[in-house]
Amino acid sequence: MAGGGFTNGGGGGEFEAKITPIVIISCIMAATGGLMFGYDVGVSGGVTSMPPFLKKFFPSVYRKTVLEKGLDSNYCKYDNQGLQLFTSSLYLAGLTSTFFASYTTRRLGRRLTMLIAGFFFIGGVVFNAAAQDLAMLIVGRLLLGCGVGFANQAVPVFLSEIAPSRIRGALNILFQLNVTIGILFANLVNYGTNKIKGGWGWRLSLGLAGIPAVLLTLGALFVVDTPNSLIERGRLEEGKAVLKKIRGTDNVEPEFLELVEASRVAQEVKHPFRNLIKRRNRPQIVISIALQIFQQFTGINAIMFYAPVLFNTLGFKNDASLYSAVITGAVNVLSTIVSIYSVDKVGRRMLLLEAGVQMFLSQVVIAILLGIKVTDHSNDLSKGFAILVVVMVCIFVSAFAWSWGPLGWLIPSETFPLETRSAGQSVTVCVNLLFTFVIAQAFLSMLCHFKFGIFLFFSGWVLIMSIFVVFLMPETKNIPIEEMTERVWKQHWFWKRFIDDEYAYDEKVANVSNGYDPASRL
Repeated sequence: MAGGGFTNGGGGGEFEAKITPIVIISCIMAATGGLMFGYDVGVSGGVTSMPPFLKKFFPSVYRKTVLEKGLDSNYCKYDNQGLQLFTSSLYLAGLTSTFFASYTTRRLGRRLTMLIAGFFFIGGVVFNAAAQDLAMLIVGRLLLGCGVGFANQAVPVFLSEIAPSRIRGALNILFQLNVTIGILFANLVNYGTNKIKGGWGWRLSLGLAGIPAVLLTLGALFVVDTPNSLIERGRLEEGKAVLKKIRGTDNVEPEFLELVEASRVAQEVKHPFRNLIKRRNRPQIVISIALQIFQQFTGINAIMFYAPVLFNTLGFKNDASLYSAVITGAVNVLSTIVSIYSVDKVGRRMLLLEAGVQMFLSQVVIAILLGIKVTDHSNDLSKGFAILVVVMVCIFVSAFAWSWGPLGWLIPSETFPLETRSAGQSVTVCVNLLFTFVIAQAFLSMLCHFKFGIFLFFSGWVLIMSIFVVFLMPETKNIPIEEMTERVWKQHWFWKRFIDDEYAYDEKVANVSNGYDPASRL
């Protein structure tokens, strides 16, 4: 899903490090950025299915869903561009703010960038909870989107830099886990606030986002900045002192020297984005962009954003639709935990391929069920069919949560070399947010026009991405970042031509500049 993180660490070597309380506390506090993002994803679908919210901000949708029930197609009653803009505007703001966040993460540090994210989140929560009209509501969502942009840049990098390398992968997925917990928390809140009499429950739903927002802000005030960030900004002694503190040992010289060297090499790269489009970096950038596009075209965010709306469309009563969204949210959390334990044992390719089969079959079954049972003007689904639809959605969500969810972020983080990692991260986050915006803005209209075929549309994409994995996705499990070129790209049947050609060209240029031209010897 939208959101996620990058492992910024790197080497294959292990340095002396204890898992200290300051590391655990820092990671828990920082990961509330994921909690905030997840809550924002989950809460929008819930409040947009609440009649009092629709009556105040989207009266035309309220008429179709409550007053004139049965006149419009079941699939079209939520088709409204303003309603979709309420959800999607967050991701448009996130996309824009990512460019600024990339600068602040590098120049001001990870901690200060998280603090900025926290202030954006708090501002967005205030505007949304107190909203009197649609404009105020959208401004609140835009502020939340800016928070998402800054948090998504800083938090995953903070987590991966502060953690000892042996638990870096697990802590990287901690951000994704917090996103899923945030979605579940939002679903539970929506289920509770929907029962409040007086029509103000939606304000409480939007206002409770203030809890993770305040936690992130307080956390950013009290945690230390990462050694990598301090060294990158020339504060070497301070970086060394923090390194001793978080590693729980005075023997940090080898790691400190490697960080200093990595910083020196990274600063020598004057044009990382220009480097990114060089032929030898083609495999990493193609795979990273493809993963972000495919992640959105699984259809997961359509379900996560609009789960209650979707279940309402299928004929569930309001309480039942919110309750069903809670169930899918819980499955999402549990399945993400599965990925933490299996990703380094089973491998990336196997998880992606297994999930591809599972997602494809579940979506085809859902499409068949809806095609048979949900017509334009059908009444409620029978209990048996309703349960079957929820089970199929849960099977789909579980497959995504242990594969394309975390791995869509983890794989790019493992493949970019140091000199293009920050640029690669920016491009990957931007592509993800762009396509998240596209799906969020288009889904309800697509549901109206495609009807049950929307699930066949997404299942077709799942088939395409699974074929991509079979032929073009190498396995990166347990391979140090600095050995990726030799052990992964140069060994792959397709990608090796980009690596070999480029290195051969570079070698020829180097030889010519030394006064030796191999061609002259022929």
